[in-house]
Amino acid sequence: MVDADQTFVIVGGGLAGAKAAETLRAEGFNGRVILICDEREHPYERPPLSKGYLLGKEDRDSVFVHEASWYAQNDVELHLGQPVTAVDREARTVRLGDGTVIRYDKLLLATGAEPRRLDIPGIDLAGIHHLRRLAHSERLRDELKTLGRDNGHLVIAGAGWIGLEVAAAARSYGAEVTVVEADPTPLYRVLGPELGQLFSDLHTEHGVRFHFGARLTEITGQDGMVLAARTDDGEEHPAHAVLVAIGAAPRTALAENSGLALVDRADGGGIAVDEALRTSDPDIFAAGDVAAPHHPLLRRRIRVEHWANALNGGPAAARAMLGRHVSYDRIPYFFSDQYDLGMEYSGWAPAGSYDQVICRGDVGKREFVAFWLQEGRVVAGMNVNVWDVTDPIQKLIRSRAQVDPEALADPSVALESLIP
Repeated sequence: MVDADQTFVIVGGGLAGAKAAETLRAEGFNGRVILICDEREHPYERPPLSKGYLLGKEDRDSVFVHEASWYAQNDVELHLGQPVTAVDREARTVRLGDGTVIRYDKLLLATGAEPRRLDIPGIDLAGIHHLRRLAHSERLRDELKTLGRDNGHLVIAGAGWIGLEVAAAARSYGAEVTVVEADPTPLYRVLGPELGQLFSDLHTEHGVRFHFGARLTEITGQDGMVLAARTDDGEEHPAHAVLVAIGAAPRTALAENSGLALVDRADGGGIAVDEALRTSDPDIFAAGDVAAPHHPLLRRRIRVEHWANALNGGPAAARAMLGRHVSYDRIPYFFSDQYDLGMEYSGWAPAGSYDQVICRGDVGKREFVAFWLQEGRVVAGMNVNVWDVTDPIQKLIRSRAQVDPEALADPSVALESLIP
């Protein structure tokens, strides 16, 4: 058992940080646990911000990881609205924005990621949105209601998960939507052209207009308000609001300024950590969107920006801080709901890393499972409006076994039978 006089500090008020604090107490740690959040909100989960909460289907309280009283009841000291401005590794201290200095025995960096920005004329006009924080979602939801009421136009830069989920929400409010995307299909770098087209068709059927192979170059306005968005191919799209959804960058400034090892942006960026989520400093750990661990199963370093990684990575880091053996080998997993399509994705198959895609089920009805294969082995799977198959998909990936493509495509063959 770790000594009771030790202090464990967690920087970051998202799901990873909150679950790490919960795990420390659940595992019997009875020293000080200090959770530092740069937002004034208690730790909350981010998926509802582009899903249920944005759609008005979930109330505000549903987004929080714990009730506000949980922190005092579990003796977790909260510092809300306080950014950490510096980490002194030699003194083992963190400095807060108000000048407070806190000593740590172990430190967890769960600082997450922040939206990438566009540096173009007009980006400072009213009606420009990013989506990362609860306040962003609330402001965007109010905007979508107004656009729907007034038959207004929303232009979205980026056809990734956030862009598509917001497009679906905007259409549900009645807003007109145009999505500008540099790649030839939505989700091209995640799903490839084979399945990216599926999402293009889905949104087109619901009235979304796509402009592929282009980037925003200017947002024009009048009296400080958005009027239109221009692209690098000379097109102009009417717009009363613009969402910039071109990805997120890991918040690594604290790690960089304190001399911790980082991963090059070309390789995904983030704080370099080992299988136990330990940084180049043995007393500092990282989890969630900011961490880039070496994955023992995938045999590569990856950084994952999804809910499940925060949910599982925070507790794994907490156990490693307690000196437990940890080998963080969770299969990357994420989910999305858009209109009447629900999907789950497991694995890691970025564009160019696979050589075959196999589907079982009815792709036309959008009730199927897709598999990405590399040298005959399943490296990723996505179930669309088909449920309770995540477990066998992940077992297939873990097995690294070569599978019969015909059996994989045949719905009458149980997936479990293909697992060696």
